[in-house]
Amino acid sequence: MSLSSSMNNERGVGEIILQLDSISLAFGGIKALSEISFDVREHEIRAIIGPNGAGKSSMLNVINGVYRPQQGTIAFHGQVRRDMNTHHAAAQGIARTFQNIALFKGMSVLDNIMSGRNLKMRATLVEQAIYWGRARREELENRRRVEEVIDFLEIQHIRKTPVGRLPYGLQKRVELARALAAEPTLLLLDEPMAGMNVEEKQDMCRFVLDVNEQYGTTIVLIEHDMGVVMDISDRVVVLDYGKKIGDGTPDEVRANQTVIDAYLGVAH
Repeated sequence: MSLSSSMNNERGVGEIILQLDSISLAFGGIKALSEISFDVREHEIRAIIGPNGAGKSSMLNVINGVYRPQQGTIAFHGQVRRDMNTHHAAAQGIARTFQNIALFKGMSVLDNIMSGRNLKMRATLVEQAIYWGRARREELENRRRVEEVIDFLEIQHIRKTPVGRLPYGLQKRVELARALAAEPTLLLLDEPMAGMNVEEKQDMCRFVLDVNEQYGTTIVLIEHDMGVVMDISDRVVVLDYGKKIGDGTPDEVRANQTVIDAYLGVAH
């Protein structure tokens, strides 16, 4: 994987926009997360790594309101709360892709991406039915935005293709496109490169970096490929059995003996 890690130093990472403080989550007697605290800064790429079952996806689910922690607080843009509501998370600019692709397989690429614009629509059902005034303006603006995303991710050639007919790598790109259509300020990516070949991973890495650079989007990323994580991340938090065992720059995490013993196996 030939990516320039020097790009990390060129990005203008800003102030803290997301603060997770002592987050604990349990399902019955099983602790998924135990007193985990970390922050995310504006415009950075923040990776979450760890073995299977470490609690990575559970943490993303806490951030965008799918799960409600029993303990701890979440602060997004300075607003502190015990938990996040999924609708409020989306309305405040948090978008998400999933480990298992969650697209409408029978719908075209264009229509799938358009579904990411739902929260941008203000017209009433009556206005939409007669397609006049505000409804028409919204439709034109939404289509313009979606076409920009399609061009950005280089999927013009499949825009009318039903998603179910696409190879896995392109479906992952369409899911990213749908998330970007919502114009998020914080983008949560759950293993966006899982199951991809080397060429597909390189393409996805390029798009993730471009989203961060050109759109200024803050990204929280779960990924198992350590080459990818160390190349594109500004900071990395490491989970193991629901506990935080490391947090810092890629170089700091690589040198952390606890992380090496629990996850990396050897110093890379």
